Amino acid sequence: MVTQPTGETRPPRLKVPELLAPAGSFEKMRTAIHYGADAVYCGGRKFSLRAHATNFSEEELGEAAAYARDHGVKLYVTVNIFAHESDLHGLEKYLHYLAAIGADGIIVSDPGILMLARQTVPTLPIHLSTQANVTNPANARFWEGQGVKRLNLARELSLAEIGAIRRTLDPATAIEIFVHGALCISYSGRCLLSCYFTGRDANRGTCAHPCRYRYVLQEEKRPGQYFPVEEDSRGTYIFNSRDLCLLNRLPQLVRCGVDSLKIEGRMKSTYYVGSVVRVYRAALDYIMANFNKAAGDTAAPLPPVFMEELQKTGTRDFTENFIAGPPDHGAMLYDRPRSAQEYVPAAMIIGRRPKGAEDHCYALRVMSPLKKQDRLEYLGRDIKGLPLTVTELMDSDGAVLDQAHPGTTGVLARLEPAPATPFAAGCLLRKKK
Repeated sequence: MVTQPTGETRPPRLKVPELLAPAGSFEKMRTAIHYGADAVYCGGRKFSLRAHATNFSEEELGEAAAYARDHGVKLYVTVNIFAHESDLHGLEKYLHYLAAIGADGIIVSDPGILMLARQTVPTLPIHLSTQANVTNPANARFWEGQGVKRLNLARELSLAEIGAIRRTLDPATAIEIFVHGALCISYSGRCLLSCYFTGRDANRGTCAHPCRYRYVLQEEKRPGQYFPVEEDSRGTYIFNSRDLCLLNRLPQLVRCGVDSLKIEGRMKSTYYVGSVVRVYRAALDYIMANFNKAAGDTAAPLPPVFMEELQKTGTRDFTENFIAGPPDHGAMLYDRPRSAQEYVPAAMIIGRRPKGAEDHCYALRVMSPLKKQDRLEYLGRDIKGLPLTVTELMDSDGAVLDQAHPGTTGVLARLEPAPATPFAAGCLLRKKK
């Protein structure tokens, strides 16, 4: 391999990284796959660090594995709690089940669970969770020596440090990094605040997110007198982190040899998952299509349209975290729970009107109130949304509606102008507030 001046690595042949998406529910999994995820990760009802996500029963995990396999997508299952003795009951049986349904890997952070998995299901690939805090090449080689097939590196690394770890490992050992989503104020998620304040253990899947709370200062001898830590019209959020966004770093990460790009968000909405996966898929496709093989150039910046689309998902402000080195003071902290949302999810297309009707009449699952003459945007696989107008609303029997309410499924909407190719089931529609 050829080492670049920045500490990055350029593989002899360009490799498209896997795009790995969150699947907090079956619908989110289907949406992520629809918008181009190469792999998805989900959790069962036990042993997972997202206990408050919808998660999957064992039967649903089997169905999810079959669905992913049928669509040429890999399924990884989180078994990433830091376990207490009582948490281990039933683990071996569960691991056997994951191997039997054909899971493509398990995500582990606890060394004890890793050891049990190697003994119980030796053919099931083990992926190391970011909770294990891999921050240097020696640490990475240690876990490689324990039989780990993929390492999700700590979020606190620079591009140069990622490159150094990549160079030290066997090419068959995969490197995975988070590129988008919520950040924990603690070191790669190892936080005790939630357990201290609420009794909910963040390292066993039940984090109460105290880093998103408002805090004030109280002097010991002045009970009831509260002093703002930092006065602001919106309040004070001294732990609240911006969301990670490495979209504009994708060209460098591809050149660096990262094998998998992971999006956080098992507890986020279906709209969020689909919108974010859509942008990252389009960005990766753009990079590969515009790769200059003669010059080996993958580092040309992405056009602004990709970030413009990503900002329409309605989340917190973004940070690139440590990717260029330790961030400046204030670059990561965020002074409010969420940014103002300019766009909201409108609906998901679930099918076309029964045979014999016009092609541009579609059945929807409604996410926000819909009315006739509402202006929407269709989110296909292209990076730009397609403007549409709702010219008619009907119930499933064809009766005209004045308005369709959120949560309603099967509402019929005539969307104009009619596309040359019918809209695909599973695609999302959004609208401006």
